[in-house]
Amino acid sequence: MAERDIAPSPAVLLRDGGPPPDGATDRRSLPLYRAGEIDVPFVVQSSVENIPGDTFWEMHSHPTHELLWNERGASSAVIGGRVWTITPTAALWVPAGTPHAGWTPAGLRHRAAHFAVDAVPSISDVPVAVELTSLLRLLLDRLDADGLAPAARARTEAMVLDLLVPARHELTLRVPDSPLLAPITAAVREDPGDATTLAVWASRLGVSTRTITRTFQSETGLGFSRWVAAARMQQAVAMLARGDRLDEVAERVGYHSASAFGAAFRRITGVSPGRFRSQ
Repeated sequence: MAERDIAPSPAVLLRDGGPPPDGATDRRSLPLYRAGEIDVPFVVQSSVENIPGDTFWEMHSHPTHELLWNERGASSAVIGGRVWTITPTAALWVPAGTPHAGWTPAGLRHRAAHFAVDAVPSISDVPVAVELTSLLRLLLDRLDADGLAPAARARTEAMVLDLLVPARHELTLRVPDSPLLAPITAAVREDPGDATTLAVWASRLGVSTRTITRTFQSETGLGFSRWVAAARMQQAVAMLARGDRLDEVAERVGYHSASAFGAAFRRITGVSPGRFRSQ
């Protein structure tokens, strides 16, 4: 498969906040704030930005809680060695003061909402995925409307807060630190369809299959096969979000049929590839 067909995953290259992937046309530096370090004159405030070029966001943190999602396209955030995939339906809640880095590709329509810590308790002490339902999107859009009366705004904010709950499925992946696993993670990053088996990797690296499995489990919480499947799905989500055909995506991430890919995608994300793309 040609290298131009499968670019290395920016999400994995962003691990620990740098350096940015090759080809980044914009590098943004933001401050590191502690939770509540700055008083803000709002309960919820959102923003929208069309990203003109591939953009790397250096490690930063906010004095407010943050909800990140996209109106179109898929982006990545890196927090403590864990890579999160953010889409129009899978949002990410980042508690105030949590350092994070990010990658947003060209053409993405990026959304963010900030929540004052003195008015909104965090829904979690750690970053969590939030299912961005149609109702939640409509309410967040309403908060952006001009001329919203204070009473109406307060009611809308209350409904938004009521709908902010951790999702059952998360598009997240922990990247292992171990040098032993580096060749495996690099191979999957460069080609998510790489079909090298655990036994072959053990032979190449001169260790037992049990050693590889134990190392993956201790560093990522997943065994070899499950980690590879999760890494493939992160790439698949990005491909689907940019409009690639289902059968092409299935082949590129190592599945011999669209049905097998669909079953794996549904198991990890909670929705079928077709439903994900339609949402």
